[in-house]
Amino acid sequence: MPRVICAGHVNWDVTLHVDDLPAPDGEAQVREVQAAGGGSAANVACGLAGLRLDAALLGSVGGDSHGTEARHELAAAGVDTTGVQVVPDRPTAVKYIAVDDHGEVMIFGTPGANEAFDTDALSVDSIDGADHLHLTGQSPTTARRLAALAGDLGLSVSLDPGRLVGERDFGAVLDRVDVLFLNGREAALALADGRESARDDAGAGLGIESETRAVVIKRGPNGAEVRTDSRRYTHPGFAADVVDTTGAGDAFAAGYLAATLDEASVEDALTVGNACGALAAETRGARAELSWGAVETMRARGVEVEREPVGEHGE
Repeated sequence: MPRVICAGHVNWDVTLHVDDLPAPDGEAQVREVQAAGGGSAANVACGLAGLRLDAALLGSVGGDSHGTEARHELAAAGVDTTGVQVVPDRPTAVKYIAVDDHGEVMIFGTPGANEAFDTDALSVDSIDGADHLHLTGQSPTTARRLAALAGDLGLSVSLDPGRLVGERDFGAVLDRVDVLFLNGREAALALADGRESARDDAGAGLGIESETRAVVIKRGPNGAEVRTDSRRYTHPGFAADVVDTTGAGDAFAAGYLAATLDEASVEDALTVGNACGALAAETRGARAELSWGAVETMRARGVEVEREPVGEHGE
């Protein structure tokens, strides 16, 4: 089976299910509180393991109970955690997530040990033999070093920079990326620095180097699309009974990568990705229990992928 290394944040999530997300100086009623592991890289690794890929994680946690619980959860899900570093003098990053009755979220975070990952202490053996490296929103310096190592070892590379894309410079990483994942808001913020640019429907520059083979734009309930040099592939998504959108984008990435590494077509990869995203949106917490059986059940709802030449949209 393909081996995927996921690199990035490992969090402890405290989720408050509330009746509504309050305005400033407002108040909401808490109906339920949940606590479990989170973090984009960790979420994708768990999704990949559920889809029967060999998933490993590179990241860092504190030397506290949250870090211990997070690592135990990951190992129980089938994720190789030997690359998760423990930083004794820092706490594990904690995210406080408020989720309303429509599944919309508001997030408050503490950085904790996430940025303490030490690439100098990383053994080449922990990456050698893998097929793919998936980078998430960690330090661009760390991402660049990992991408360079992956390139030296012949791995394909994907990047999902996440919410901080407008605040961090991933330009040097993009040169080594085969697949770039963005959501609609991130696409509008991403690296518009005058290089060759693909344009999204709102006209915002993506600033993506031509060497980047595919740009995947996640549009939540409106599905997703993939853009290459000559084609645009779109998928309208699946109707989901949304309860919590936390981690839906990570589930999408896990599904898309699992299908792609199984040599599926772009159309099938989009369909699997959207099915996994919908499954996550129907699940409370950051991680749905992804499986091929659950994906097939979602796919049975039946939608078609549309493929359009990029030139028809003036790019």
